[in-house]
Amino acid sequence: MRTVFAALFILCTMNIHAQTSSAFGSFKDKENGSMVYKGQITFQDLHEQLSFTWLDKGVAEYKPDSVTLDYLKQHLLDYDMTIILGTWCSDSKEMIPKLYKILQITGYPLNKLMMYGVDRNKTTLGGEEKLYKLVNVPTIILYKKYHEKGRIVETVHKSVEKDLKAIIEKDLEQTH
Repeated sequence: MRTVFAALFILCTMNIHAQTSSAFGSFKDKENGSMVYKGQITFQDLHEQLSFTWLDKGVAEYKPDSVTLDYLKQHLLDYDMTIILGTWCSDSKEMIPKLYKILQITGYPLNKLMMYGVDRNKTTLGGEEKLYKLVNVPTIILYKKYHEKGRIVETVHKSVEKDLKAIIEKDLEQTH
């Protein structure tokens, strides 16, 4: 019986580690000197890099629309998310903190998302840029049951939260 519990404990520990671990390389960007993260990353990885002051600053400054947030609190949890960003990219530095604040406010579980950093050639360590047909960064992709429902690419039409809501509304219209 102890062996069964030990095996379950090890499996649970491995599963938790898999959800929180990341695999990325880092180097200085030749063009602007900023730190580049390439590969699978987490928001914790971004927080730990002291030069990424743009993340916390952007989160603190962003004031998302509360009505739209209420909608997202009801529906966003039904979707998985993939984020691809460039830590060297001004569009990523503007959009990703806003998204992070929205995820925090809505209580979106971070283990439901995958995030990848890319270099200036828009490549990752594992070739995910091909899998996701990456064109520009940042790219935020929403999935439901392993099917892509929509994406935000490089800029928003209205705001991050309103663009996410539009993707969800379109998906819900198509399923009814």
